[in-house]
Amino acid sequence: MKHGIAFRKFSRTSSHRMLMLRNLVTSLLQHEQIKTTLPKAKDTARLAEKIITLGKKGDLPAFRRATGFILNQSLVPKLFSELAQRYAQRPGGYTRIHKFGNRPGDNAPHAILELVDNPRDLRFQMTARAVGWELLGKRVGQEDPKSLVASGIPDIGEVIVNEKTVPPEGRGELRTVTRRNLQKVLRYRGAEAAVQMGKIAEDHVDTLLAQPLALKEIAAANQEKKKKAAAFAGIRLKVGQTLPGGMRSTLHLAQGALGKDNPGRRAWFNHRKLGVDQTSVWNSI
Repeated sequence: MKHGIAFRKFSRTSSHRMLMLRNLVTSLLQHEQIKTTLPKAKDTARLAEKIITLGKKGDLPAFRRATGFILNQSLVPKLFSELAQRYAQRPGGYTRIHKFGNRPGDNAPHAILELVDNPRDLRFQMTARAVGWELLGKRVGQEDPKSLVASGIPDIGEVIVNEKTVPPEGRGELRTVTRRNLQKVLRYRGAEAAVQMGKIAEDHVDTLLAQPLALKEIAAANQEKKKKAAAFAGIRLKVGQTLPGGMRSTLHLAQGALGKDNPGRRAWFNHRKLGVDQTSVWNSI
């Protein structure tokens, strides 16, 4: 019969296991985002949900139970004031788990455990960047790239406000998955959250617009270097010999012809990305 397998044991005694989970919950309440193994994150999230529920109750029995569970007593006021106000309208689901690959060494599955709507909310940041990515991808095909570089996308804030009210079966400027994530992360946040998301999306749009132009300038500078070096292409250098005006290091001088750098093709060009990265578009700027 399946007795005694309700929860994970973590190869520890009950007292050691509970102290470890209490420590993880305390760290989560303090930093609001921690990294641990996936099984520990799941059990820590289960206990953190109960502790935050005690903070929302706010009565004396809840205060005593939370004080006896949290290891750092200075976090108790934060639980009953800041976190209780943040999750006052949220019926549950105060934590979120992001899988984070495997740990080097024992290959244990890693995860990031965070409190929902915290100042460094990963889902909020990723959704804001996805909004900027998709809007820029559409505007590149509709507008002149030069005008986008000069002005960006000024109406991102309006798009975010409009997408909040689009029904599940409706259509908007964003993809269905991005719109659903946008509505989820903004559902229990205030009006200032939409403004904050718009700023993050605008910054990401500026980054996406700047990357191709910066790489284009780097490629032009490298081409100019190659033209200058073409005059000395026929000269075969010996060990310790340098060209007029050369600035090579002593190690390169000792290596001679073997010291030539061969960076190869930049990794940024090796994978397909948004339409703004197409060479034909940016050659017209």
